Amino acid sequence: MSELRFTDDHEWLRVEADGSVTIGITAYAQNALGDVVFVQLPELRHYEKGSEASTVESVKAASGVYMPLAGEVIEVNAQLEDSPELVNEDPLGEGWFFRFKPADASAVSALLDQGAYDRLLNANDDA
Repeated sequence: MSELRFTDDHEWLRVEADGSVTIGITAYAQNALGDVVFVQLPELRHYEKGSEASTVESVKAASGVYMPLAGEVIEVNAQLEDSPELVNEDPLGEGWFFRFKPADASAVSALLDQGAYDRLLNANDDA
């Protein structure tokens, strides 16, 4: 498995062998949301960096999932339509949201690595 990258919005990204990027929410985000009850998956189209591509709803709140990079969504995790609890059970695995082809594949490396994401979480805990 490729090294994960992260965003300040608590999304994780994994570059796949074909160059596509899988995205989901981190365990931290899932824990903050609580039990996920609905996931609105994105349309298969191009999104600009920072645009809302998906929505996740829990018993506590609804939250957007934002495109960390510009790119075209090429696949969605249709299992989440009937089983949104997969996000709770396996946020870094079966609970993935969608895959996209980034407009600039090298931009993935500019996102947070595990160490930087851990520091972000520690800073949040200290705040």
